[in-house]
Parts: sequence; structure tokens; C-alpha cells
Amino acid sequence: MKMPSVNPLPPKENSLFKRILKSYEQKQYKNGLKFAKQILTNPKFSEHGETLAMKGLIMNCLGKKEEAYDLVRRGLRNDLKSHVCWHVYGLLQRSDRKYDEAIKCYRNALKWDKDNLQILRDLSLLQIQMRDLEGYRDTRHQLLLLRPGQRASWIGYAMSFHLLNDFEMAQKILEEFRKTQTPRTSPDFEHSEFLLYQNQVMQEAGHYEQALIHIEQHSSQICDVSAELEVKGSIYLKLERWEDAKKVYEELVERNPENWSYFEGLEKSCRCENPEDILAIYKRISEKFPRASAPKRLPLNIATGELFEKVVDEYLRKMLRKGVPPAFVTLRGLYKKKEKVAIIERLLLSYVESLESVGKFNKDDETNGEKESPTVFLWTLFFLGQHYDYLGQTQKALDCIDKASQHTPTLIELSVVKAKIYKHAGDIQKAMECLDEAQSLDTADRYVNSKCAKYMLRANQVKQAEDMCAKFTREGVPAMDNLNEMQCIWFQTECAKSYQRMGKYGEALKKCHEIDRHFSEIIEDQFDFHTYCMRKMTLRAYVNLLRLEDTLKSHKFYFRSAKLAIEVYLQLHDKPLKDSDATEEINDKNLTAKELKKLRSKQRRAQKKAQQQKEEEEERAKAAAEKQQKNKHDPELDGPKEEELIPEKLAKVEKPLEQAVYFLKPLQQLAKDRIDTHLLAFEIYFRKDKLLLMLQSVKRAHSLDPEHPKLHECLIRFSKKVDEAKDIPEAVQTVITKELERLLDGKSATEFNECFLEKFSHSLDSRISGGRMLHHLDPSKTDKAVELLMSATENSRKDMLEVCSRVLTILEKEIKDEAASAKFKSKCHELYPYATVFAPPESEIKENHVDEPAKEEVTVPANSNSNEDQVQEEEG
Repeated sequence: MKMPSVNPLPPKENSLFKRILKSYEQKQYKNGLKFAKQILTNPKFSEHGETLAMKGLIMNCLGKKEEAYDLVRRGLRNDLKSHVCWHVYGLLQRSDRKYDEAIKCYRNALKWDKDNLQILRDLSLLQIQMRDLEGYRDTRHQLLLLRPGQRASWIGYAMSFHLLNDFEMAQKILEEFRKTQTPRTSPDFEHSEFLLYQNQVMQEAGHYEQALIHIEQHSSQICDVSAELEVKGSIYLKLERWEDAKKVYEELVERNPENWSYFEGLEKSCRCENPEDILAIYKRISEKFPRASAPKRLPLNIATGELFEKVVDEYLRKMLRKGVPPAFVTLRGLYKKKEKVAIIERLLLSYVESLESVGKFNKDDETNGEKESPTVFLWTLFFLGQHYDYLGQTQKALDCIDKASQHTPTLIELSVVKAKIYKHAGDIQKAMECLDEAQSLDTADRYVNSKCAKYMLRANQVKQAEDMCAKFTREGVPAMDNLNEMQCIWFQTECAKSYQRMGKYGEALKKCHEIDRHFSEIIEDQFDFHTYCMRKMTLRAYVNLLRLEDTLKSHKFYFRSAKLAIEVYLQLHDKPLKDSDATEEINDKNLTAKELKKLRSKQRRAQKKAQQQKEEEEERAKAAAEKQQKNKHDPELDGPKEEELIPEKLAKVEKPLEQAVYFLKPLQQLAKDRIDTHLLAFEIYFRKDKLLLMLQSVKRAHSLDPEHPKLHECLIRFSKKVDEAKDIPEAVQTVITKELERLLDGKSATEFNECFLEKFSHSLDSRISGGRMLHHLDPSKTDKAVELLMSATENSRKDMLEVCSRVLTILEKEIKDEAASAKFKSKCHELYPYATVFAPPESEIKENHVDEPAKEEVTVPANSNSNEDQVQEEEG
């Protein structure tokens, strides 16, 4: 920090002030306070502004925030023209992440010392953090003028233009800086990274020829050979120089024969129209690298018919001999094509038959009389079980796994797959029991532990899941707190879903807000990289980081938690929570006074015990946090204290729709290409009676997928809402009428629904949505609506379990037709005998042991073939 220039101190006090600055920089805070006290105890300088400001800054580092702000503000009042006071005030604001206020403070400091390097650097960091790119460019320009000999000055200024997409100017600045560098005889990593970054700017500017010349000229100075080859290969493909691209990708494949992107580039460069030519290339590479799996797996995407059967036969035999547990996962991408699935199934069945009878893959195999290892039969059954499970043939899948279990009862993978089969079949309780058994076989396996905890959460057994995870979390800290500290988002998301199913909306919202804070922390964490990456010259990675941070909240993890939070807030708006006493009165009407008194007493004791347990857990967590934070008072690391998330307070929020909008806004900005974003927006604005915003939501959704069944429901509901609305301003009415006429093809809501049903009669989702809206528009047509909904069981889609569960909810909650619900449930139970949601009441009571009865709809986990569940399976 620069010495003060306003209200200078005498030599003795000035020396002490220098020591205060030095103590602050070396984090010797007690010494700094001692020197500050020596100045301030002198009556002449008791109100010296800069000393007060520095004392306040040190107090902030010691965690005394309120006292720090008082001292700094007092110092600022005493010396408004001091750049030191303004700079210190900006540092305080920055420590509280009030970046806009900090920028104002730095600008005020620059008014009194416009060439202060430290203030300019701090200002530039905040500007890039807040993405004030124009301001960042101007500040970096000033730093370049002041320190033209520093590398960071040139790089920072060039990068400001790069981020503003002014590639030409960025390219000129980088080239001018390169010319100032002395030729290097030995490899220099930092200069190598600079050259690769310069080349990246050229490519983004579209100057591929220039980029190619540049990378070839400076090839000897680039240390990262793989990156150099990747750049060359990419440019050759864009310039359609196929032969050169082929040579580069051949070399890349030799360097890493497991990288799928290299093979993709090689395929493009070869431009082979005949699949057999491509397969010949893969065969040659496979022979050269016999241990590499990529050149054996990738041909399966291309081959068809008899050729595919031959290639997949070789691949399967090798995987089954080696006993590779994820063999099915590697081939799951092939299951999009029915003919390939049929071939795989035929091969597997022949393997099982031959291995069981003669111990070989094929009875006619000539393998010098040697039989396959007994484990080959085991892994074949293991693969076949997963195959049947993926196709939705639950009983066959279970038979295969049971047969494999008889062969090797202690193989953990069998229990894991069996759990997945039960989960996909709709029996999450049985699935959890299988995984619990697998976990008991190897308590040191963290994957099985996590998987078991996940299934426990799916079964609404949150406490058991927490205890399961506690085996791998830090001792002395509650597992839930430790998992939150580690930003274990999958666990928190599953927790939130579980709490939502159980009607514990406050707990669900707490988890969603914790996830939201994780993403906010990730955004804040980039602050340290603004200086680090510039210093270490990791410029390409830095630019990628900035671009990632700009779209961070479009990540699927955030989308899931935000969607869940919005759904919970909508539920709280539709049915606000009542006091527990009022809820109990409804259930206790039939009890006698004596029974009621006894029940009340029991409830009070349980409530008191729960409260005591909660207080004890909070005390333990607080003690652990205090122990962890002991002697840690760096404001740059600590940041501002977050408000405590109290479930009861979250569940009884006054304006739930406003909170829902808070989660919606990031999705509207960053996930606007997902139709679910606009459907959620419609649900919020529908409840807020915002007609124009509802119209905006359906228009955006319509632009993405005009035939989406959920959008159809929104259009019908919107049309009915407009018809029933009163006192709509004339201008608004004109706009809505015009747009609705276009969206509904000039038809009324009833006509539009009829046409929709007729046009998309082949689509199950469309029939369900059309049936719902038929009942919504005209309750007298319930029979027709029920008929449409009942037709759901006639389909054979892979996600039918989830669809049927949704239809049952509509029949029970919306249409409220008990006879139809019972009939549909009975029919689904025949089709899906393992699904507990369709089980008769007696078995439901017996099988569904959860923490507490669900207060709202309990949704069966989606079939594994739905996209989201498949993604979660792969995340493991």
C-alpha cells in the first residue's frame, strides 16, 4: 500500500505509520494495532484519518467487522481527500462482497491519486469479477501506460479486448508484446502458453491461415506438443486440408489411443464413404495398440448387419473374459438401434447356453480343448441381467442376477445391479435393501456407500442415509453439515426431493438454498484466479474459466435444484402451511377427550425430545465450526456471514412466489433454451395473475417446441384465464387477443384441444395432456377424459412406470374419480407387479416403511430409461 500523501505526519509518527502498513502486509495484526495506538494516543493525531482507517482494516482482519467499519468511516470523515482512506473503505466493502460499492470507493481514491498502481490493480480485479469489460479495458490501459515493462500489463490489456470480442485489437497488442520478447534457446512453459493463447485469439477471429502459419513458425518454442497437434488438426479440418489433418490425427492417436476425440478427427479427415474402410483403420490401430479399448469400441458405432455381429462378438468375448463390470455401460449407446440390440441379445443367449453346457462361448469353437474360466459364465449373466433391465424386462433380469448369485454369492456388483433392477421396477424399498446388503459386504467401498445412501433418500429414509454417509465424513461434525461443507450437491438434491415427497417443505427449501449458495461461492472463488492466471500465464484456461463462470447457473445440477425449489414454493402458495395444532384437530375429531389428552401429551413429549436433539446437534456443529475457524480471520477468505437457513422460517415465507422468481431468473438468463424454464415461469406468473408475463412465457416455450404437451396445457389454461379475467386494459387485451389467436390457430380453447387430440393421437403424452385439459375446460366430459388417461397402459414405452404414476395422480388428485383410479391402479399392478405405487393397500402398508407418512403425492422414481435418471446413473 502506498504511503499517504494527504495530511502528512511528522517523521516519528510517519515511521510508525510505515510500520503499520508493513505489519498489515505481513499479517502481524497485533503489532499493527500497537503502532496505531502509539499514533492515536498522541492528542495531536487522535483523529488522524489514515491511521484510523488502517486500524479499522486490521480490526476487520481480526473478525471485528462492526468496529472496523466504525473506525474506517470515522477516518474517512476526518480526511475525505485521502486516497488511503478511500482505498481501505473499498477493501472493507470488497471483503463483504459488495463489489459495486468497492468500485465506487476505488474510483474516489483515484480522484486523489490517479496513478496509484495498487488501487488500479484492485479496481481492475473487481471490474473483471463484475464483468464490467469496458471499465476493465480502460483500467488495464492506464496500467499499461504506467508500467509498460510488465508482462501482465500487456496481457491484461489484450485480454480485455479479447473478452469484448475485439479480436483484431487483441491480436495486434499480443503481437506487439511478442516482438519485445528476447528469443529463447531453451523451452519456456510460460512463453509457450502465451503463443498458444495468441493462436487461440487468431482462430476465434476466423484467421485460420494466419493461425496455421503462426503455430508452424513457433513450433520449436511450444512445450505442450499435444496441444500444438490438436490446434493443427482442428485448423486443417476447418481449411479442408484432409491429408494434413489425417497425418496429425494419426500422430495424436499414437500419443493417446484412448482419446475418442482424436478418432473422431481421424474419421473426418479420412472422409470414407464406405464403413468398411473406416473399420480397416480401426483394425490397423487396434493391432498396433492391442491393449487400447477405444479402437475396439468405436467401430461398433459404424458397423451394421453381419459386420456388426462379428465385431461386437469379438468385443463382448474380450470384455467377458476380463470380467469388466462396466462392460454394459460402454455398450449402452448402441441400444438406440433395435437391430443392434437384437444381435447383442442373440449373442448373449448363445453364450449362456454354450458356457453352461460345454464351458465355451460357442459349441463349435476350436480353442485347443480349453474351456473358458468359470467367471466368464458369471459375467455373461451379469451383462445379460443389465441388458434385460434396460429393456424393461424385470423378471428376466432378476432371474439372470439370481442365477449369477448362486454361482458367486459374495460378488458385490450383483447386489448393486439387483438394486438398480428393483429401482427401475418401482420397488425402491427392496432396492435399498439390496444395496444395504452390498454395502455390508465391503464397508470401505465409498461408491457403494454413496449409492446406498442415495437409494435410502429415494425411500425417504433421510436419517439412515445420513448415518450411512457418516462412515466417510469428518468425525465430530454431523454428516449433513460436513456434506454441505464439501458441496456434495447430489446428496443435497436427493435430500430435497425426499423432503418434498414427505411434505417437509422447509427442509427441502433449506437444501435448495444451500445448493444455490454453493454456486454463488463457486462464482466468488474465481476472484483469486484473476491475478494467479495472469502471473502463471495459464491464459487459455483462464479465458475458459471466465466463460464457464458466466454460464455456471445453466448447469444441470443448479437447474434441478432451482426447479425443485420453484415447485415447492408453488405448493406453499397453493396450500400455505398451517400450525401443527390446527392440522392435528382435523385428524383427532373422532377421539374421546381422554384419548385426545393422552395423544396431546405424547406429542408434547416427542416435540420436546426432538427440540432437545436439534439443540444438541446445533451446539456440536457450532463447536466444530468454532474449532475450525479458530485463528482464521482473513476477510478475503471468510467473506460475509450468510444468514442462517431455518426450515420453519423458509416454509412460512410471506411471499413464496417472490422467492420462486429468485430461482427462476438465473434459469431465464442462462437456461432459456430449455422449455421447462418457460413452463415454470408460466406457473409462477399464472398464480401472480400477470397476463403479459404469462403470454411471454408461452411464446418463448412455443418458439422452442410448439407441439410440447405441457405447453398445450399452459395455452389452454391461459386462454381460459383471459376469458375469465375482468378489467383488462384495452391495450393489453388487444395484444393478448392477437397473440392468442396466432398461438391457438384462430380456434377457441375447446376446438384447439380437440384438434390437438386428433392430430397427436399417436402420442401418449399428448393424449394425457389433452385428457387433462378436456376435464379442465368441461368437467361434464370426465368420462372422455378418463378414457384418454386410461389408455396410458396400452403403450410400451420404456418410461411407462413414470407415466402411469403421473396418470394415477391426475385421476386421484385432479379428476377425483375413485372407481377409475382403482381400476387403473389394478391394471398397472398387473403390468408392473414390483411397483409399490400400484400395490394394493395391504402390501403398501407392509412394504413402505418411511420416516413418516407422506403429506403430498409420493412419486415413484423415474424409470432408468428417462434422460435425467440415466444421467444420474452415469454420475454414480
